[in-house]
This record gives sequence, C-alpha cells and structure tokens, in this order.
Amino acid sequence: MFKLLNKDKLKLPWQEKIMKQFENKIYNNKSNRIISVDIFRGLTMAMMILVNYPGSESYVYAPLEHSEWNGITPTDLIFPFFIFIVGVSIALSYTRQIEASKPRKEMVKKILVRTIKIYVIGLFLHYLPDLDFTRIDLFGVLQRIAIVFMVCALLFIYTNWKTQISITVGILIVYWITMSFIPTGAFGTGVLEPGVNFAAWFDRLFFSVKMIGKHGWNSEGLYSTFPAVATGLTGMLAGRLILSKKIIESTIIWLFIAGVACIVAGSIWGWQFPINKKIWTSSYVLYTSGWASVTLAVFLWFIDFLRYKNSLVARAGVIFGSNAIVIYVMADIFQTIYKYSHFHDFVYNGLSNHGMSEVNASLIWALISVSSCFLVAYILYRKKLFFKI
Repeated sequence: MFKLLNKDKLKLPWQEKIMKQFENKIYNNKSNRIISVDIFRGLTMAMMILVNYPGSESYVYAPLEHSEWNGITPTDLIFPFFIFIVGVSIALSYTRQIEASKPRKEMVKKILVRTIKIYVIGLFLHYLPDLDFTRIDLFGVLQRIAIVFMVCALLFIYTNWKTQISITVGILIVYWITMSFIPTGAFGTGVLEPGVNFAAWFDRLFFSVKMIGKHGWNSEGLYSTFPAVATGLTGMLAGRLILSKKIIESTIIWLFIAGVACIVAGSIWGWQFPINKKIWTSSYVLYTSGWASVTLAVFLWFIDFLRYKNSLVARAGVIFGSNAIVIYVMADIFQTIYKYSHFHDFVYNGLSNHGMSEVNASLIWALISVSSCFLVAYILYRKKLFFKI
C-alpha cells in the first residue's frame, strides 16, 4: 500500500545526523520544496492527534473541543486546515509534473489509485480501537480527504485558475441556496438542526442509516463533502499564488490580505448561514480558509523569508509532516494497543486517583498520544524512511 523511499544513511553521529538531514532538506532542496507547507502540515497533524485522543472525552479543555453545533472553536480549524494544505500540495506537486510534460493519463491513474488507497485506509480505521467489524460506515476523515484530493487534483490538471475560482464560488452559493432555501418532504425551508437539514436528507436518499452513521447523519457525509472540496480549491488557489513568483514580501502580503478578506466575508455570511463545521457551511469554508491562508502567510514569512528554519517548532513540524498519513494511522493503532493492554487505564486512572484533576489527566494522556506518534515520526525521519501513498 505504501511506496517506500529509503535513501543512503549519513555517516555522521546520530546527534549530528538529524540536524544535517534537516538542513539538507531545507537548504539544498533540489525540488524547490516550500518547507513552510511541510511544517504547516506537520503541526496540523500534531494538533489533530492532540484533540482526537484525550484521556476522556468528558474532560477536555474548551479550546480542544469541537463546537456542539453553530459557532467555532480552535479545534474546528484543524480539519479544514489539513484539507487546505492538501490543496496547496496539489498545486505544488502537479505544477512540477505538468511542467515536466508528464502524460495526463499517467497522472490521472496515479490520482485514482492514491484516492482508493486513502479511502480504504479510512474504512479500516473505523474498526479501531473497538474492533467492531459489524459496523458499516462509508464516511470519515480520511474518506473525505480522499474524495477532496481526487476532485481537486483532477480539476487542477484539466482546468485553469479562473475556472477553479468559478467552481469554488458556484459550490458555495449552490450549497447555501439548497441548505437555506430548499424545502423537503421531511422539513421546511432553512432548517439547520442536527440530522434535520438538506445535507442529511440528501445523504439518506442514497445510503441507509447504518451506512451513514449511528445518528442517521454524518458530519463527513456525501453532500457536505461538496463545500469541503471548495476548501481544497481555496488551498489550490493559494498554492498557485505562491508558485506565481518567488517567495517575496508581496506574495506573502497578498496571501495575508486574501485570508483576512475571507475571514471577514465568512463572518458576515455567518449572520445568515451560520459557521458550522458539522455541516461544513459556506461561511465555515470562507472563515477557515481565511485563517489557513493567514497562517500559511505567517509561516512563509518566518520560515521561508526570514529563514527561521532551524527552530524547534520548525523541526518538529517537518518531522511530523514527512509521514503525515502514516502517523495518522499509527495514532489509531496506538490507541488500540493502549486500550487492550490497559495502559490507558493505568496512566489516566492513576493520575486521577492520585489527586490530579480529570481535565489535566485527560490533557496529559493526549500529550502522551502525540509523543508516541512523534517518536515513530522521528525514527522514520532519522532513518530517512518516507512513505508515499
């Protein structure tokens, strides 16, 4: 399932090896890779693990929880940030392939194969950590990423940036109209409650309740994947802007301005069409893409322009981001191991029983989860083992 890339080992002591490897990746990058994107991806993945695996879902600090419905928390930025990065990466990768005159047929084949691989991995992860093989759930985080990747990558190689902007705007407007102004036989116009909205109704037209999720609706359902594609497209457009010229002040400023404009537009649109992650509203797309653009601009400024590339945060981001999907899979595998070995109960209950507050014990367990994954990422990075799906 994975393509293994194993480069020659360095002959330096291991303390210098990881530093030398990191510097070579940054300063002697023959593929002109923009290191900020790798750091952004890695830190986003680390945050995703942090919020997904607390010691107890009942005891979590508010910023590390998802919004119950309308509204947004810092945690609600993580998933769209990752999809935004997928879009940026598509622009960077496929531009090089197109410039190298790689046949479209070959690119399409690899896009479809990669999509299937990511989707199948997502299905597999649904059975962890409970190992309940009676469940059938076609939707999930990796499944959505797979679909977004496929659609955005195909659009990138077959359309220009003007068409991509038109498609993005069209998706957001059509989604807004259908969610806000189209009634169904089950409910009236503009109802946006859990399981009682146009997206949930649309999904139930094609899938049984068991295939959608235990609540009869799914936050990664089919219809709400359309605006998620728009999030990916905004990342692609940001990637095009970065590639249009060298990383200079004007590029970063325009990326920052575009991000602020999207934040403002999303906030205003949210007055009528609330910002909502679970149904991925159009206002949510603009708001989160805006913050992703601003964040990327900040990374570009400090990492690629001012060259603060050797900081601890930068190195951690690169290490995490070098095998992002592998680390995401390992996070679930670790939780399964910790559950059935009772290591989770030993640590979490031990901390709680010795006087630590439940919320702090839960946070410490989440940090252990991140540290476990980082250890794997560090070993792979040190060994120069990079897995490509």
